[in-house]
Amino acid sequence: MTDLRLVIFDVDGTLVDSQADIIAAMNATFEIEGLPPPAPPAIIAIVGLSLEVAIARLHPSLPDTQLDRMVQGYKDAYIALRGSSPVEQTSPLYPQAREVLLALHAQPATLLAVATGKSRRGLDKLLEGHGLDRMFVSQQVSDHHPSKPHPAMILAALSETGIDAGRAVMIGDTTYDMDMARAAGVKSIGVTWGYHPAETLRADALIDCFADLPAALDALWSLNDE
Repeated sequence: MTDLRLVIFDVDGTLVDSQADIIAAMNATFEIEGLPPPAPPAIIAIVGLSLEVAIARLHPSLPDTQLDRMVQGYKDAYIALRGSSPVEQTSPLYPQAREVLLALHAQPATLLAVATGKSRRGLDKLLEGHGLDRMFVSQQVSDHHPSKPHPAMILAALSETGIDAGRAVMIGDTTYDMDMARAAGVKSIGVTWGYHPAETLRADALIDCFADLPAALDALWSLNDE
């Protein structure tokens, strides 16, 4: 059995506080269509879902052609925002995220991945803006998978890295992340600083700050090794 370990991160609400960009892009998408923008709490509640699922939840009566147009409109609005404002201002990394990522990345036996509801374009812009584009060996995005909580993203990351589910952990802030982890048969760590209330997550472990992540990972893996 390989000694490699895989740490899979959600992005929005876990690595970065991107709600300002997400709300602005969603508002622009609805306004272009002449629709009233959803309330910010409603937008935050669907963060993590793939765009077509998220927008359909925000406005269930949309015809398919309009939904497809709005999905593309959101992507375009997000990219435009990324080009007009520094990523550090509108989608900042959470405190100590960079330091912990660098420390984990430096461990020879630890591989890092992301599983996100973002599109390929959106993830690329975000990671490039933060200088993290070479940090993750596997990057799973909504373009190629069913929406969370379907386990496809995690299963693809396991397949790409050759790591067994028992040696992988999903880190996230939403029930979608935790349900995806359970469906894929991997352990989960919920973060309490994200977009879903911590008491709803039902994670294998919870952490209150990024500095607590390495110890939480070691604790879960030590249980698996017993």
